[in-house]
Amino acid sequence: MSSRTDGAGPDEPGTGGRDVRFRPGDVLRLECPFTGTTVAGVSRFHVSVRWPWSEVDPQAENFGWNGRRALPLPEAHEWELFRTRPAETELKPDDTCRVGIPPTVVHVLSVCHFDPPRVTGMLPRPATYLEVLRQGETHDPEFEDQGYAFDPAGDEPIRFELLFRPYAFLEPGDEVTDRNGRAWRFDAAWEWHAFDGAGQGVPAWPLTLLSRAGGPTTPEETAAVAGATAAGDHAEELERWTELTGASPVPRQW
Repeated sequence: MSSRTDGAGPDEPGTGGRDVRFRPGDVLRLECPFTGTTVAGVSRFHVSVRWPWSEVDPQAENFGWNGRRALPLPEAHEWELFRTRPAETELKPDDTCRVGIPPTVVHVLSVCHFDPPRVTGMLPRPATYLEVLRQGETHDPEFEDQGYAFDPAGDEPIRFELLFRPYAFLEPGDEVTDRNGRAWRFDAAWEWHAFDGAGQGVPAWPLTLLSRAGGPTTPEETAAVAGATAAGDHAEELERWTELTGASPVPRQW
């Protein structure tokens, strides 16, 4: 469940609200209040519970969602954000339980947009999916289904807290010059492209903003980038991200 696209728009993220705009590299803490439900079935690898939030989409052709969701048991070797209380291994059919997300740190692998919203058999139809990796997991480009995808604007009352956004003072597509006069384009947290074509690398701080959204910058935007990079360097951004994620950055494959 992972079609890759570029990141979301330029709005500054906040904490706790559903108006957060995401982009690859964001480090988030997720939590969803545990809500009462019942166990619909148990198999060798999964526990099926009646989903207490989303509704069946009556106009979704070729979809037969039955209002249930299967959550993996440890034997399934699958990662799932949503968990049950009591634990899945303690449940049997017709038991009552609660389902939710305990506080969980993830990092955003990709932000996927759908226009029109995607038909899944459930309501609301998602216009966006976040694809995330759990803390301690590094993206493997050879593993297509490694990420966990979900609708951040769905009916599940998920709370989002932005712990860290590397290069938060830049927007994808920004063009800058560095301390050595080299010109660069910023595409994502770990994706820098030097205009001189002199191989891989990263810009040396401080940075001077040259353009944003393909046009001229305002004095305020230029001053913000200069101030944010007056001290520190790329290595510090990377170190903070790595400490929070327990992972190594892997630039996307183009």
